[in-house]
Amino acid sequence: MSTYAINKSEADWKRELTEEQYRVLREKGTERPFTGTYNMHFEDGLYRCMGCESPLFESASKFESGCGWPSFDAPIEGAVEYIQDKSHGMIRTEIVCSNCGSHLGHVFNDGPTKTGERYCVNSVSINFDEK
Repeated sequence: MSTYAINKSEADWKRELTEEQYRVLREKGTERPFTGTYNMHFEDGLYRCMGCESPLFESASKFESGCGWPSFDAPIEGAVEYIQDKSHGMIRTEIVCSNCGSHLGHVFNDGPTKTGERYCVNSVSINFDEK
């Protein structure tokens, strides 16, 4: 298990996050598709971790994937950690914030851009700073 720069007790996380944020960020939940604030959001700026405010994705890396969650083709270098996820009868790659370990979503190798990757992120896991 990784050690993160931001290390809080579960009680602290529960106090600081909404119930839905806690369920997704700390319990590795998933928001319902097509319901998140940032699914169809395409403003210029920076997407940050909801748990610790660390920069995760530049707006230039966001694209419409049709999957129902915000999709990016690349994170900011060093911003995410990759963890093998064997839940739900599948093998996937989970992405978490490299600063606090909060669950963001998963990355898939079916992206339409030149990176070939689709970082599928829960809107509740991120916030946005407009340029």
